[in-house]
Amino acid sequence: MAAIGMQKVTGWSFDEALARIPELLKAEGFGVLTEIDVKGTLKQKLGVDFRRYRILGACNPSLAHQALSAVTEIGALLPCNVVVYERDDGKAMVVAVDPMQTIAAAEPKLSPIAQEVRGRLARVLERIG
Repeated sequence: MAAIGMQKVTGWSFDEALARIPELLKAEGFGVLTEIDVKGTLKQKLGVDFRRYRILGACNPSLAHQALSAVTEIGALLPCNVVVYERDDGKAMVVAVDPMQTIAAAEPKLSPIAQEVRGRLARVLERIG
């Protein structure tokens, strides 16, 4: 199976990753617009237990504006999701969308913007402990 997005196993706990990742994203020009507690939602809606799992909706306003100005419909693929979940060994896994697999694949003329976003998200992953 091909890797989904860009992935990194951290040396951090789930809570530590959730505390640190927004600052790492901020250093690359992203803000976290949304946070979805998947574990809590599945428990509330379905009554099922699931691992600790959060989806952070990250946005770089300047790059999002460029993409939306070029292709209005690209908003269906925004914001850039960054997932943090707790592995069975207690370490946090971080998975960031690869905009080359989404935005650039959907609209090739957005490849330069997607490459810029990918580079920034890759730098976030490189800084994770």
